[in-house]
Amino acid sequence: MRANKKTDTRPELELRSALHRLGYRYRTHHRIQAGRISVRPDIVFTRLRVAIFVDGCFWHGCPMHGTSPRANSEYWSQKLDRNRRRDAESAAALRAAGWQVLRIWEHVPTQEAVRAVRDVLRAVDRRRLAQNMPENRGVAQQPSVGAGRGSPAPAR
Repeated sequence: MRANKKTDTRPELELRSALHRLGYRYRTHHRIQAGRISVRPDIVFTRLRVAIFVDGCFWHGCPMHGTSPRANSEYWSQKLDRNRRRDAESAAALRAAGWQVLRIWEHVPTQEAVRAVRDVLRAVDRRRLAQNMPENRGVAQQPSVGAGRGSPAPAR
């Protein structure tokens, strides 16, 4: 079991490399305290509060590729169930703390994973920008007058 890497797996490194080539900057394995749970996602965009996990099919129970060993099957089924419960708990804690969570299976092609990360980052960034607009912060705005730019107000 010692030979199984916890961090810097091949799918994770490929995703990080592709994101870096596109100009994205992130933290790796950054500790996040989410309520009573401490979590270390594989890739973290701290400013946007996005946590990304690259999950191995065996260890996290992929519905497509997850297998159950025949030898010592009771131990392994309990172990893999605990992993899935921990994943769900940590994702719920992160979401409750205001984080966006993205889980990517190791079998997902790198370019597809990059698109998924990009989509989430863009959505979070748009949401953040919309929340920071003056009309959404309670700042009084001047009412617009007239039918269009520079045109007089319609006669009543």
